[in-house]
Amino acid sequence: MDLGLAGKVFVVTAASGGLGRAAAEALVGEGAQVVLVARRPEPLDAAVAALGPAAVGLAADVTEPETARRAVELALERFGRLDGALVSVGGPPRGTVLETTEDVWRDAFASVVLPALRVAREVVAAASGPVALAFVLSTSAKEPLAVMAPSNVTRPGLAMVLKQMADEVGPSGSRVVGLMPGTIQTDRIEFITSQADDPAAALAQMGASAALRRVGQPAEFGRVAAFVLSDAASFLTGCMIPVDGGRLRGL
Repeated sequence: MDLGLAGKVFVVTAASGGLGRAAAEALVGEGAQVVLVARRPEPLDAAVAALGPAAVGLAADVTEPETARRAVELALERFGRLDGALVSVGGPPRGTVLETTEDVWRDAFASVVLPALRVAREVVAAASGPVALAFVLSTSAKEPLAVMAPSNVTRPGLAMVLKQMADEVGPSGSRVVGLMPGTIQTDRIEFITSQADDPAAALAQMGASAALRRVGQPAEFGRVAAFVLSDAASFLTGCMIPVDGGRLRGL
């Protein structure tokens, strides 16, 4: 299947590793060009080098108000066009409902919701035509995760905003999709499991609740991200798609 991504340009945030980098790799593999945004310069430079001339990096924190604008300007300066974005932001800290402080609640909103909205606003404003926007959420958008109250508030809230955004930009041909990854074997998961007495067993346990009885691989998420951003998914919008190996139990 030709995804229709050749020559298109996307901003990808949190792109120096994990899900963001996997999405960038899938996009470039299909002929797209990407602006990678990440805080840490060294892994960002490594990701850009690995992707070659189809990629350019912006070392910046997506929570800073000017980062979205700078990323969009870099896309237009380097590649001359902009067709969408894959927006991933950091996750809020663990916490219970009653013990989480007001400062943490505010920080969770500022780190999850506001950066996503800034990127969407800048991309839509700068693009010369319809865009495709995909946002990395969490399965907490559908059902609560234990001791993750800040995520359980912000992810569903952002998902509902994306539903409304799809209505607002749909008449122009633009699309908005949310992606809900389950447990994916990123560097963070590797680090967590490496602390266990039996890392392999710990990793297997993390995937035990999924229908496939395993954790996912970043490339598996990246391929889904590339598809939803592509012309092949042209009638897909306003939906939240689980990429979780069947972990979510609800419809």
